[in-house]
Amino acid sequence: MSYICNLAHFVFGTANREPLLRESWRDCLHAYIGGVVENKNAKLIAAGGMEDHIHVLASLPATLSLSQAANAMKANSSRWIHENAPQSKGFEWQEGYAAFSVSKSAEPVVTKYIQNQEEHHRKWRFTQEFKALLDKHQIPYDERYLWV
Repeated sequence: MSYICNLAHFVFGTANREPLLRESWRDCLHAYIGGVVENKNAKLIAAGGMEDHIHVLASLPATLSLSQAANAMKANSSRWIHENAPQSKGFEWQEGYAAFSVSKSAEPVVTKYIQNQEEHHRKWRFTQEFKALLDKHQIPYDERYLWV
């Protein structure tokens, strides 16, 4: 028998940080992403974000890689946005994503952080937040490629 606790915090933005994720339908988008991860035998713990990015905390099964989860969320949610939010014409996600491992003991803190994005972004822009997360997790990056 295998016993797995694999929590991952995903962050990805809109292409060119365009403010296309409207508040009026963002909750529906988060719920849709929850269905996408459930179809991959994963569990959505929290989803939140702003007009130019999204955070997703999910519990992944051992059989699902980070890239498979991110690709499924981005591809399916992009299609959902094109079909359900015509005012976001030309919508695209940025090319890449960030994913961070989360310990079970940190789950409540990360969940609260994701749920309080509105408050958090009164002080920080997405670009600052994203670089701070990469730095906190000691992930090297070249700023020229962060926003592609």
